[in-house]
Order: sequence, then structure tokens, then C-alpha cells
Amino acid sequence: MRKYLVKLYLAFQYFIHNILPRYFVSTPFMSGLYYLFFSRNFLREQHAVLKGKVLHLKEMKTAKANIYTLVRNTHRIEKGLLMRPRREIFALDYIEETIEAFVVLWSKEKLKQDLQYQWFQDVLYEYFKGSASHPLIDSLSIKFFDKIKETNNDNQYDKASLKRIPYNRLEKDLSCISYNDFYRLARQRRSVRWFEDKLVPHDLIDKAITVASQSPSACNRQPYEYRIIDEPNLLKELVNLPGGVKGYAEGIPMMVVVVGNLNAYFDERDRHVIYIDASLASMTFMYALETLGLSSCAINWPDVEVLERKMEKALKLEKYQRPIMCMAVGYPDPDGKVAYSEKRVLNNIRKFN
Repeated sequence: MRKYLVKLYLAFQYFIHNILPRYFVSTPFMSGLYYLFFSRNFLREQHAVLKGKVLHLKEMKTAKANIYTLVRNTHRIEKGLLMRPRREIFALDYIEETIEAFVVLWSKEKLKQDLQYQWFQDVLYEYFKGSASHPLIDSLSIKFFDKIKETNNDNQYDKASLKRIPYNRLEKDLSCISYNDFYRLARQRRSVRWFEDKLVPHDLIDKAITVASQSPSACNRQPYEYRIIDEPNLLKELVNLPGGVKGYAEGIPMMVVVVGNLNAYFDERDRHVIYIDASLASMTFMYALETLGLSSCAINWPDVEVLERKMEKALKLEKYQRPIMCMAVGYPDPDGKVAYSEKRVLNNIRKFN
């Protein structure tokens, strides 16, 4: 009887996951019905997206102190400043919420500790000084300058300190790395699974993340963070959670978990950006590790609910946070082999027009 019930259950699961979907693919509405009644695979993502959205809107509307709104809008203003020609009046639809967030979040202490706050100040200064007279802009300009007077001597803003505004790329500032050098680095970087029994210095990880932070990010929001795990007990708990680590997990000296923050967005339309931005930064991070004598192995993190719960508990993640990928990091063992992994030929991955 028990064997019969097991076979019946497996047959039912096969039907649900392999046969039934064929009848629900005709329209987005029908697909929605399938995931509503027959599959729970997107429940965690739906919850995380909505949790992040509600928190974002609450901070923006109630507290008027959403840092992601300030970052996004400062970047939008910055793009307006570099337009050719620059318009005398722009950003009227979002400049008020920008200044509201700036006034709430800005402080002397943050200005001293976080260069991004200098960027907020410099860009907004340039915006107000170059804008034509307009009732809204004029009133917000007074509010802005009253706030920054708290930091500057003699109630004056030193324009000579303006460094974080749009600029011209200069030839003297360009990197001297050649294409061949960079191609060699790309070929050098391979997924390393065998590491020396040696601790990874935190300052080297910080250097690599500093480089990674220069990667492009939609509206400069950088909706991700790096969780660095090398405490033995926590490392032992986490290192076996991802799939694909059998046979080498015990030799991983450090694990990095890349986490996406869905409270960076006011709308579901941007839910995918955590994956794009974090991936751009993580590739840069892995290249930077190679220049520091370290290597890595990118580890896939599929959306498996039981594993998600374990990761959430271990890292004390908020409900709007999603693990995106994991990485093994360490000094490569010179005697350990790496997979050759020949890549697809150019004609198979490139089309012009």
C-alpha cells in the first residue's frame, strides 16, 4: 500500500510539473493561475519584492528619508548636468523629493565618513547654481543652501571643492592596460576549487570590493552587499548549502554570499536589477581577486525554498533580501587543476544588427 501511495504521489508531481503547465501557457493570465494554484516556486520572490517595495515607499513618503531615492535622483540630476546643451530648468518632477531626502539624511558626520554624501552635495550645488529662476527651484535652493551652511565655514560653500560632478575624461587618467593584458587576465581567471590552507586577509577582500563598487549600476543604486564568511562555525554551516560543492567544500577557506536588496525599488518593474547589478560587480570582484593573488569559484544559488530558509536564518537576512550567488575565495593551490571549459565561438554569441 505504501509503495502504491509513493508511486501515486510521484506520478501526481510529474503531472503537475511536466504535463499541466502546457495548458496554462497561452496567456500571462493563465500562467498566473498556474502559479497561484499549482506551484509555489515564486512565492518567496513575490514576498521579497513586495516587502522591499512597501519599505521603500514608506521611507520615501512617511519618513522622507529613502537613501535609494536620493542616490537615484542625484544620478538623474547628474545626467541632466552633462546633457548638451544643458537645459536651464529640469528635474521639476523629482527635485522636491530629492531635497526632502537630502535634508533628512545629510549631516556633518555622514559627510566626513561617506564620500557619497559629498557627491550628493556637489551635484545639487551645481544644479541650483546653474538653474534659471523658477518658483519651485528657488524655494528648494534656499532649503538646500541653509542645510549645507551647517558644515561650511563662514556660511560659504567653497566651489573649489567641487570634485564629484560630471567631468571630461582626460587622456592622462586612462588606464595603460592593453587588450592583450586584459584578455590574459580573463583567461587566467578560472573557477578554482582547490585552495591552500591559508587565511584570506580581510584587507585584500576590501580592496577587491572597492574595485567591484566601480561597476555600472542602474541609477547608481548598487542594490547589493557582500557577506564575507570565514568564521569556522558559520563557514561550516554555510559552505554545504549551495549545490555543486561536493568534493571540495571542506577545503574552502572563505565563502562570499552576494545579497540583493529589493528595498532599493519603488516598483516591481525593477525587481530583476538586483541580479544584473550584482553580477556586473561580482565579475569585477573576481577579476580584482586575481590581481591580488587570490582566486574564486562562482557557485550557483538556485531558488530552493528549504535552502533559502537556511540561508536567511544563518545570515539573518531581511525578508526583502535575496541571496543571488555564492563564491569560494582563497589562495589557489598550485597543484590543483582547473576545468578547461572551452567557451562558445564568437559567431555563436554575436550578431551585428
